[in-house]
Amino acid sequence: MKTYIKKSPTRVDFTGGTLDCWPLYLMVDQAVTINLCIDILTHAELKVRGDSKIRIDISDLNYQKDFSNLSDFEACKDSELDLIRAHVLYWRPEKGFEVLTKSQSPVGGGLGGSSSLSMGLVEVFSEAFGHPMSDLEKVALSRDVEAQVLKKPTGTQDYFPANLSGLNAIHYIPGSMNVESLPVSLEDIEKSLSLVYTGRPHHSGINNWSVIRNIFDGDKETLKCLAEIKEISEDFYKDVKSGNLSGISEIFQRELSARKRLSGHFTSPEIDRLTDVSLRAGAQAVKICGAGGGGCVAVWSSPQQKGDVEEACRKEGFQTLSMRPVYSPFKVDIQDPSLQSNS
Repeated sequence: MKTYIKKSPTRVDFTGGTLDCWPLYLMVDQAVTINLCIDILTHAELKVRGDSKIRIDISDLNYQKDFSNLSDFEACKDSELDLIRAHVLYWRPEKGFEVLTKSQSPVGGGLGGSSSLSMGLVEVFSEAFGHPMSDLEKVALSRDVEAQVLKKPTGTQDYFPANLSGLNAIHYIPGSMNVESLPVSLEDIEKSLSLVYTGRPHHSGINNWSVIRNIFDGDKETLKCLAEIKEISEDFYKDVKSGNLSGISEIFQRELSARKRLSGHFTSPEIDRLTDVSLRAGAQAVKICGAGGGGCVAVWSSPQQKGDVEEACRKEGFQTLSMRPVYSPFKVDIQDPSLQSNS
């Protein structure tokens, strides 16, 4: 049987996060979100069977289960199946299949791991069952499926990196989302950027929903913070377009200040301690990944100080993650044993 495999990047969000949640970007007229595709990957694998049987293997949850058919699968309410179930019930395949998923991202890491995996599932199912989709259609489907699972609105910036590489700007305007690849030296970013896990998972849906709720309640301070985050992201966009990364530490500092005022749950004791350890070791700035509250923190240092900063973090019990920018996109890998046996 054919096997469809999609490895998908996750991301480090640099600027403009939260504004990717509809309708927040409309509240500030329009917005740009900038993120970096990184090689902490998710893995979605689909095999199409000749019978009706279904097998699910979720490696990160140590979950494996077999089902006799789609009805049997649909009747199972195991919480581990929530994301895969939502995808399967959208496609409702007529044949049996096997799904394997795994992720290199820490659970609740703030790197968009679940969104990356969701895009990978869309990729393999659409490829296997002959349903071509545009990139924007894939993003829309992944967004809606995750909203079904989370029972909360979701942003969209986390879906785009699954099929991209490098540093990208996602432009949010009324009626449209447009992606722009930014001209920047990925080597220079790699020399200065570290990624450190705090050890505490975050919950993006909770933090983002509180911001959306505050906007609908007419909270002026929330709107002011969003406008400031928009301005910071636009400033960084201009810097990158002109080939200038020298101001990135100031951008990160401005983002941190605005986000702390946006949500009281954005930081945490672990993040505060990691920030203190990093800065004392010579880092120039930190960027809390995702919606904050835990997860990973991106640390920006000079190339000369990067190793010392990472070592200081490890000595304090934090986990430094091996990470590089993604230099070229990943495509669906189709493996056909019948072709291999005939070759």
